[in-house]
Amino acid sequence: MSAWWDREVHRDRRPRLLLRNRITAAIRGWFAERDFTEIDPAALQVSPGNETHLHAFATEWQSPAGERHPFRLHTSPEFALKKLLAAGEPRPFALTHVFRDRERGALHHPEFTMLEWYRAGEPYGRVLEDALSCIRLAAETAARPVFSFRGRSCDPLAVPQRLSVLEAFRGLAGIDLAATMSASGEPNPEALRAACGSASIRVAADDTWSDMFSRILVERVEPKLGIGRATVLERYPVEEAALARRCPDDPRVAERFEIYLCGVEIANGFGELTDPLEQRARFEAAEAERARIYGERYRLDEDFLLALAGMPEAAGVALGFDRLVMLAAGAERVDDVIWTPVA
Repeated sequence: MSAWWDREVHRDRRPRLLLRNRITAAIRGWFAERDFTEIDPAALQVSPGNETHLHAFATEWQSPAGERHPFRLHTSPEFALKKLLAAGEPRPFALTHVFRDRERGALHHPEFTMLEWYRAGEPYGRVLEDALSCIRLAAETAARPVFSFRGRSCDPLAVPQRLSVLEAFRGLAGIDLAATMSASGEPNPEALRAACGSASIRVAADDTWSDMFSRILVERVEPKLGIGRATVLERYPVEEAALARRCPDDPRVAERFEIYLCGVEIANGFGELTDPLEQRARFEAAEAERARIYGERYRLDEDFLLALAGMPEAAGVALGFDRLVMLAAGAERVDDVIWTPVA
């Protein structure tokens, strides 16, 4: 197989790459028209993020005195942008490279581009509409009225389907997820294990509730989302809330949504948690689980937790820019729309 820099290969790839540039310019223009401020966040961070199954590249800085300080390459600009919210920036956005280890495939690349933005003082419904507008803008820029991927297609301009996670698990996987949680959202692993057995979903003896949740989502739910039109999957269980706050009308679920196109997850948004004590507890639980599974822990960003106490109510979204361009270009892999992919 020829390298991406082979002249003939590049000639074939170039139209999609130029489309990427046009979509990039359109997206930047869209945010500028709405008074967002573009941020160029540093990639070197004390903590790259504290979600159990996100893996970060490690590096270090050596001071002029010879002292060595460990750092990680960020897996998203989230911590940096939220610190800027605390500093008084009302609408920061970033279109930036991020880095994730142990990821490679048609939809994954070790270094990729993330589009992330926040609105201070606004509900997560506003950033959800932003994300849908960005998807429509990419489709219009590419003049592609139908997105397709691996035999699945959808109309990116159509009104999206909206499903809660509880509805999706019940209707698409035959799993009553609510029956495996307490009234406060505490997960019951044995109840979910029994439900998986009844639905012929394989589980391991040491699987946690989250492990089983992820397996059901990936195997039974995600392939059926974003078919014909976009799907907004929302109101995630608090066990899967990450950095989202609980829904005020139901303490079992959180203000988190994901958008799917053609079975591909394209965006992940939150009504942001601003309670530093609850966030610390979530981070510590995630790192304890990382230590159990992978034998390592990531540090907590203490500055982020301090900033969180002064952060205004806000909502934000992270959107996989390469995936969006891939769909808009009719490509088969994100590598096809990255100018200089990793070999």
